[in-house]
Amino acid sequence: MQSQRQPEPVEVSVVIPCLNEQETLANCIEKARRALRECNIAGEIVVADNDSTDLSRTIAERAGARVIMVREPGYGSALMGGIAAAGGRFIVIGDADESYDFLEIPKIVEKLREGFDLVQGCRLPAGGGSIRPGAMPFLHRWIGNPFFSFLVRKWFHAPINDVYCGLRGFTKAMYERLDQRCTGIEFAAEMIIKASLRGEKIAEVPITLYPDKRTSHAPHLKTFRDGWRTFRYFLMCSPRWLFLVPSGVFITFGLLGYLVAMPGLSIGHSTFDAHTLLFASLAILCGYQWILFAIFAKTFAVTEGFLPPDRQLERFFEVVNLEKGLIVAALAMLAGGILLVTAVRQWWLTGFGHLDYARTMRLVVPGATLVALGFQTVFSSFFVSILGMRRK
Repeated sequence: MQSQRQPEPVEVSVVIPCLNEQETLANCIEKARRALRECNIAGEIVVADNDSTDLSRTIAERAGARVIMVREPGYGSALMGGIAAAGGRFIVIGDADESYDFLEIPKIVEKLREGFDLVQGCRLPAGGGSIRPGAMPFLHRWIGNPFFSFLVRKWFHAPINDVYCGLRGFTKAMYERLDQRCTGIEFAAEMIIKASLRGEKIAEVPITLYPDKRTSHAPHLKTFRDGWRTFRYFLMCSPRWLFLVPSGVFITFGLLGYLVAMPGLSIGHSTFDAHTLLFASLAILCGYQWILFAIFAKTFAVTEGFLPPDRQLERFFEVVNLEKGLIVAALAMLAGGILLVTAVRQWWLTGFGHLDYARTMRLVVPGATLVALGFQTVFSSFFVSILGMRRK
């Protein structure tokens, strides 16, 4: 009996997210199929349909693509569903609006075969790419994309010039290591940030961006809404210098204010008194709150899987825990309470009459500041301990 020939294993899965793309989907599938065929790449085409209401699913099936239904709304959700169903060792994703030329897939596959984990397409001239007239809105080309690409290079050391490019390839093994969580437009930035922080091998290839061929509906990307969502995700990833450096400046300014105002120093024609203490206390409180926000954001991002584990954060919590935070808070509130009680006692000694405010405020302002810092520390310690709880 003659043995049946085993099907050739899939090397590349082309995953196309789709939401009402009946005008352009067929051409995208045909170009992807042609690219695989002409370069002898064993591949498949997976259309991740995000609950389309037009003929997209029928068109995809007729074109020979495998259609995966993804009910959960969102760009990231569609890609997650398509990638999970893909059988290839390499995954290439691209939008279905014909703005990307799927004939450029082989240059991405070539880099993946060289051993890179993530290969990002680049449409911007900074990375060798090109943009056809009318293909990218002015704000995206000259402000949004360069700005976010600069941030991802500066904050996360990702070697890319076009963070938003929707044509990219990666190994499925890397994707599974990243454990992506973002179901919306943040999916693209999350992949780059996580890959960079984990030390994955990243490459960039120049591509050409063409005008969107759809006419029946506007692009799914919304400039200000999706730009804000991306920036919010960057903030949640909490680069230490973004928060700690400004907070250090504020706290330093506040401590210098106390240094000159507590003894009532005069420098030239300027005398530093109770009002300086108020400004200094405001700076310290704001700076401290800035530090707490950095800790909250980083703890949440790591525990929820938006960022990989951070050894420095782990070392911080080895030294600072709930119990120590409560002890420090209690000492701060005790010291502040003593200062406030001393001020009340001085008022009592005057028969609750007129006070020397320049003198009394040197007790009241630091006392109130210490009590406020103590309360912040109590509730922040509890909140961080809750965020950091191990759970399924």
